[in-house]
Amino acid sequence: MKRRTLLIAPVGAAAGAGALGVLGPLRAARGASPMTASPTPTATAAPASARPWRIWAITYRGRTEVERGFADYIAARGVPVEITWRDIALDPARLPAIVAEIRALPPEARPDLIHTWGTGVTLGIAGRWDARDRGRYVEGIPVVFSLVAAPVGAGIVADLRAPGRAVTGVGHMAGLAAQAQAMASYRPFRRIGILYSANEPNSVAVLDELRGVGRRQGFEVLERTFGVDAAGRPSGAGAAELVQGLAAAGAGWLYMPPDSFLNTQARELVVPAALAAGLPAFASTEQLMAAGALLGLVSHYYNVGQFAAYKAEQILVGRVPAARIPVETLARFALQVDLGAARRLGLLPPLEMFNYAELIGDARRGKPS
Repeated sequence: MKRRTLLIAPVGAAAGAGALGVLGPLRAARGASPMTASPTPTATAAPASARPWRIWAITYRGRTEVERGFADYIAARGVPVEITWRDIALDPARLPAIVAEIRALPPEARPDLIHTWGTGVTLGIAGRWDARDRGRYVEGIPVVFSLVAAPVGAGIVADLRAPGRAVTGVGHMAGLAAQAQAMASYRPFRRIGILYSANEPNSVAVLDELRGVGRRQGFEVLERTFGVDAAGRPSGAGAAELVQGLAAAGAGWLYMPPDSFLNTQARELVVPAALAAGLPAFASTEQLMAAGALLGLVSHYYNVGQFAAYKAEQILVGRVPAARIPVETLARFALQVDLGAARRLGLLPPLEMFNYAELIGDARRGKPS
């Protein structure tokens, strides 16, 4: 049975922090919880007689390990809640209807808190921090997000340490400098290829930051974008050829950013194309690692959900304004190596990496759901 670690307090650096020492913190992360317990949290469980808190949870592709971690933490803490679920089934066009539904609720039925999954859902519910047309979004209800790669770059908050509005949450991506360092530790490179969706704000923000890391560390970023269909939605058509083109252009790695559409294409299309081209794939998220990437520096979705639930508890039970709760990542990231992919590529990891990496393979691979 997979071990679950109950997380009760944050110790991590703010989201988007700089490089981690691959041979330091990453070694410590092996077999350890991404967060460690600190003194008793300021929030305490609500009394059993209290009215259950109303939470709306809005998901992108159904319930995932994030939502399981969120619910498990709330249950373990004894916080009485009623959760209303809404899912957009990969279609952001459904978000305005959910916003309208929430805004139309009478005061006695309005949620006390909203939990959102990912950048697109969060922007659709809460909007950018500097949005002028606030009537298009939910107002007056605190929002806690999970799995937002670039909260500042995507415009969700202006400042990680002081969000300044009733929106806070948990990032899930290690700093890009640390990710580049992890790739270089496994296989040195001069060029890195990236395939992403141009209509996803988080992917655009990550690409912009990756360019900056490349300038500082001396590598070139080769960019390719998914095509779009007649309706303007991203399409996987031609993606295999794009990956092959990156390999032909001299990319040493295929970097897979935290891109929602890429997540739907990685297992069946993108990663197989990379393997066929002899191009190692690097995963920025647990889901992309499960799709068959060779290497990844990832946080576990379940633990992200627990950390988000801790922030929800601070808001609901501890009465801490969301605007005063910093946006953070977990304190530890797992460096994972897929030995099945390594054998197919003929790229076994350096011997010292066996001392601190989390080794996975075809037999252990499972889709984070």
